[in-house]
Amino acid sequence: MKRYELIVVGAGPSGLSAAIEAAKRGIRTAVFDENEKPGGQLFKQIHKFFGSKEHHAKIRGFHIGEELLAEAAEAGVEVILNATVIGLYPDKEICVRQGEQILHYKADTIIVATGAAENMVTFPGWTLPGVIGAGAAQTMMNLHGIQPGKKILMLGSGNVGLVVSFQLMQAGCEVVALVDAAPRIGGYGVHAAKVARCGVPFYLKHTITKAHGEDHVTGVTISEVDERFRPIEGSEKYFDCDTICMAVGLSPMSQLLKMAGCEMVDDPKRGGQVPVIDEYGETSVSGVFAAGDVSGIEEASSAMIEGKMAGICAAEYLGYCDEEEKEELLLVQKENLESLRQGMFAPKNRGKKIEKTEEGIPISENLLERGFVSDEEIGRFPGVKTRAEIHPVIECTQNIPCNPCQDACPKGCISTGSSITNLPFTVDNSSCIGCGMCVASCSGQAIFLVDESHSDDSATVTLPYEFFPLPKQGDKGFGLGRNGEKICEAEVVSVKTSKAFDHTNLLTMRVPKEFAMKARFFSAGA
Repeated sequence: MKRYELIVVGAGPSGLSAAIEAAKRGIRTAVFDENEKPGGQLFKQIHKFFGSKEHHAKIRGFHIGEELLAEAAEAGVEVILNATVIGLYPDKEICVRQGEQILHYKADTIIVATGAAENMVTFPGWTLPGVIGAGAAQTMMNLHGIQPGKKILMLGSGNVGLVVSFQLMQAGCEVVALVDAAPRIGGYGVHAAKVARCGVPFYLKHTITKAHGEDHVTGVTISEVDERFRPIEGSEKYFDCDTICMAVGLSPMSQLLKMAGCEMVDDPKRGGQVPVIDEYGETSVSGVFAAGDVSGIEEASSAMIEGKMAGICAAEYLGYCDEEEKEELLLVQKENLESLRQGMFAPKNRGKKIEKTEEGIPISENLLERGFVSDEEIGRFPGVKTRAEIHPVIECTQNIPCNPCQDACPKGCISTGSSITNLPFTVDNSSCIGCGMCVASCSGQAIFLVDESHSDDSATVTLPYEFFPLPKQGDKGFGLGRNGEKICEAEVVSVKTSKAFDHTNLLTMRVPKEFAMKARFFSAGA
């Protein structure tokens, strides 16, 4: 039986982060993962992360995965792939299936970072080919370059449903509708807004009542639901589609911890059955830690910090650092984690209806119910101001932990003030040079450069553009409003790409001056 000082189960963001923290202190560390490639969900995540510099803000998920793998290799972490851990016992022994063999390994301490599994919902036809989870769709698109379908209906308006809907469109798919039984959109408003301005309709208070087809999906019927989530007869709506994508939450994969004898609890706010842990991830079994989604569903940024904390605690448990050093290291990580757990989407606010921002501004009801801030509402937010010269318009309307916009501006035109969750605003008397770094750096694609001084009767709007083929200078089309509807004629003035923009192209379009504060996307053609 092979022995390690530390065994980590799961080579995702939390598991790799834990292994790196332990191994760089000299601990002999092995990571087991059932997949053929390490990195977990990170390599499916082509979008830019939120947060601050400490949280990998404005860096795309797959780049973060590459960084973690490089750090793990440098630290001497042994990563064992195609290795499914099928048993974890109280004496810190694991049973692993590797090919046709069942092998046993022993460790002095264990960190379980097995992540979570996608939830599903049932309805007539839900077993038809073409009904898939959002994670499966991401795997097909972002790992294998395969379209999940041509016409897709998304069920679920949390961050996963919103982000994957946008990525489906980037892959050339048509998203015919985004549906959720809840009365309000569950994910970040900026994610919803970038989907809405591409023309995707939102159907809140609706659910799927039937998938149509004989040997594959050919269509779907949705129905409005009452306050008890029961379909309302006569409210049915039919959509042609070949794929139904479900993003209806995740459940922690905590079976190994239960097998090890850890005390467990059913906690809906953390996603289901999770281990009872202390603030740094140690379970009721001494020397067994949990990190990431297995201990409670959160974002990947939080999972990485939890992994680091578990790795530090494992180092102290094994005698590789003393109590004082551990506390100093954990204090930094705890502060980083707490900053991510602030704002409207903090764990403490789950299930609550937030009616005002931290600044006292009424939340956009249109955003919550239809996916976009209306023209009448947008002006009340601090980042939305008009100026005679070129200037940023920041359509960030919810308190989320994110501030790369203020770091990106070389002239200090943008600030979030004293807190990472404050709504960003333009600094008085600042001078925008039109470089577009703020537009490219915004993880929510919520910043635009507006120049109403372009000519007597026209203005230019510079927006983030991540679709192919790229429009060309001189192309004519339409400016789309925040709701995705055509509102004016538009012409492409320029399309800028740069390594510094990290694959976010800056498209500048000319629109009639009266639409400068309304046109937010470009559509080519008639």
